[in-house]
Amino acid sequence: MLLLIHPPLTKPCEPPPGIAKIKGVLNHFGVKVTLLDANIEGVLHLFKTSVELKDTWTKRASKNFSTHLASLKSFSTYQNLDRYKRAVNDLNHLVEVVAHAQGARLSLTNYHDEKLSPVKSKDLIKAAQNPEKNPFSPYFKNRLLKILDHHQPSAVGFSLNYLSQALCTFAMVGWLRQECPGLKLILGGGLVTSWVKKPGWKNPFMGLIDHLVAGPGEYPLLCLLGITNHKNSSSLPDYTPLPLGEYLAPGFILPYSASTGCYWNKCSFCPERAEGNPYEPVPVEKVLTDLQTLATQTKPVLIHFLDNALSPTLLTALYSHPLHVPWYGFARITPHLTDPDFCRALKQSGCVMLKLGLESGDQEVLDSLNKGINLTEASQALKTLKRAGIATYVYLIFGTIAENYASAKKTRDFVIKHCDDIDFLNLAIFNLPVYGPEVEKVEAKNFYDGDLSLYTDFLHPQGWNRNQVREFLDKEFTRHPAIASIIRKDAPFFTSNHAPFFVIKSQRPVNSNFSLP
Repeated sequence: MLLLIHPPLTKPCEPPPGIAKIKGVLNHFGVKVTLLDANIEGVLHLFKTSVELKDTWTKRASKNFSTHLASLKSFSTYQNLDRYKRAVNDLNHLVEVVAHAQGARLSLTNYHDEKLSPVKSKDLIKAAQNPEKNPFSPYFKNRLLKILDHHQPSAVGFSLNYLSQALCTFAMVGWLRQECPGLKLILGGGLVTSWVKKPGWKNPFMGLIDHLVAGPGEYPLLCLLGITNHKNSSSLPDYTPLPLGEYLAPGFILPYSASTGCYWNKCSFCPERAEGNPYEPVPVEKVLTDLQTLATQTKPVLIHFLDNALSPTLLTALYSHPLHVPWYGFARITPHLTDPDFCRALKQSGCVMLKLGLESGDQEVLDSLNKGINLTEASQALKTLKRAGIATYVYLIFGTIAENYASAKKTRDFVIKHCDDIDFLNLAIFNLPVYGPEVEKVEAKNFYDGDLSLYTDFLHPQGWNRNQVREFLDKEFTRHPAIASIIRKDAPFFTSNHAPFFVIKSQRPVNSNFSLP
């Protein structure tokens, strides 16, 4: 029997797609698999931990805990942004207080340790050597003991995708290594894949981790379990063993990947390109069949496409074969999104929001980044989507190698001009991949003294360094009234994962048999 674990800490609003996908494939080959979403369970455990009621905020948050938790599972909460923010901020405060008492800094969506860094292998090993110091240790010790006693797994696999999970993952690994020294421990996931694909990679975890798995994990796991005579399986992800009613959302969110990699795969800063990850789409017919079957099984209130970018081919198929369930995901800005008929059809199919990686409002910067985006086209797409009733979550990156202060002002002006057409904004400061092609063009300098770091700081060739970028964002970009009004609409902590619920409340798919709560 194999135990697959999704460790803390990620957004606790939807189930982990990685371990569900692996379970679906392993089910097909007769492998017994137990799933543990230690993230949602761990967060709920922190909520129930008693805290010292020192101040008014903590007293209020503790008193209203049950009400707040229930409110995030009610659709009516998302009709009142102030009520939503109060619930989320109070719950987050409780997590912060519990963690602070144990010497850590936690939020609902992130983990930070003052003494240990997730980009240093030696610190991850320290986390494994001292699992009792992890704020989630009271939870995972008892939970893992019960699973080990009941299921007696021969191997345990961890899905490590984000830096915010790394210290918790290694604390759990360390505890298992102490308690069950003969148990086979396997580490995979997106972050592990990026580590292993770094040039000159040398495994620093020998003796602690038995196997590191880069890329999709289902078939390497089958081989590790001695099942070598297999072909690619078309199995569905299996979410049924997970606590589907516990996630912090007004119903079940169904995550689904219709592809791996990116069909564009040309952006100069793209980690997919730097890591050499190929684009592999799931056949459109299978995507539609999968989603219909999964929707029948799980009764989702929302489908979350996890793709780097939904291809125009898939978008066309989705509007031709409506899902009758609200959905959202990333899309590239292409001529399709300037077509009113196309966008209205997407809306009819259930599309409530598209995330758009615009990155810059300066055409020269976009061309330098090889984004393949025309600003005139982007302008028309935003207006067309707005008229069709599809919300947009626009992503911008400041401080790229090609950008300067004048370029950043053009981005500000573009957003101001389109403030009525943009529903949400994500603002980021550029991080340079340590092994991407762009790193050779600048003088790099480390963010952190860490052997596992995937990004590096650099001296900007035009003097547009991070401190200047931060000052611009703080004093000139976010303070403009038109932009500030967009930023205020963002969901704290959960951001784009909860944003669709603020749209669905008044924009239900037309001709849909799917009923919202």
